[in-house]
Amino acid sequence: MEREFMEFDVVIVGAGPSGLSAACRLKQKAAEAGQEISVCVVEKGSEVGAHILSGAVFEPRALNELFPNWQELGAPLNTPVTRDDIYLLKNAQAATKIPNAFVPKTMHNEGNYIISLGNLCRWLAQQAEALGVEIYPGFAAQEALIDEQGIVRGIITGDLGVDREGNPKEGYYTPGMELRAKYTLFAEGCRGHIGKQLIKRYKLDAEA
Repeated sequence: MEREFMEFDVVIVGAGPSGLSAACRLKQKAAEAGQEISVCVVEKGSEVGAHILSGAVFEPRALNELFPNWQELGAPLNTPVTRDDIYLLKNAQAATKIPNAFVPKTMHNEGNYIISLGNLCRWLAQQAEALGVEIYPGFAAQEALIDEQGIVRGIITGDLGVDREGNPKEGYYTPGMELRAKYTLFAEGCRGHIGKQLIKRYKLDAEA
C-alpha cells in the first residue's frame, strides 16, 4: 500500500511525561550545539493528557534540571506537601501511626508537590511546542516501520475509517501515514502496544 510519509530526525511515541521531557531535552541540546533538528511526538489520546488521569506526589528534581525556571513558566505545581502520615494497618478496625523517625527517608515527601499528571503533561506540551517540537494528538502509532535490515525507521499511524474488524469503510477510509525518522523513541509505557511487538521481534526479553 502506498502511504503518505513525513520525515523527521526524531519521532517519539507517547506524549506522557517521559516522551515530552525527551522532546524538550533534545531541542534544548540541539539549540546549545547550534543545530536544528526536527522532533515529532505522536499521542493516541484526543489531546495531550487525555490518557494521563493520575494524581501523583511529584518530586521536582528532574523538572529542576529540565526547566530550572519552571515556576516562572507557570508549571502546575501548586500544592506542596505539608505533612506525611504513615499508618500500620493491624486489621479492618485498628491502625497505628508510625513515628516519622521510623519512616524510611524515601517515603518522606517534604519538598514534593501533589499534582495532576494530566495538567503537567499539558504544560510540558506547551514548553515542547515553544521549543519547536511538533505534537500530533489523536494519532495512534499502529506499528514500527522496519526496513529489510531489521532497523527501525519510524512508525506507521493507525488507519482511519475502519470498522471493528479493521476493514475499510467505503467512503471513510484513510490509510495511516509513515512517520520516518533517523531515531525513534518509544515512550508509550512499560506495556505499550508497539513495545510488545518489538520485544517479541528482537527477543528483548530472552534473558529476562
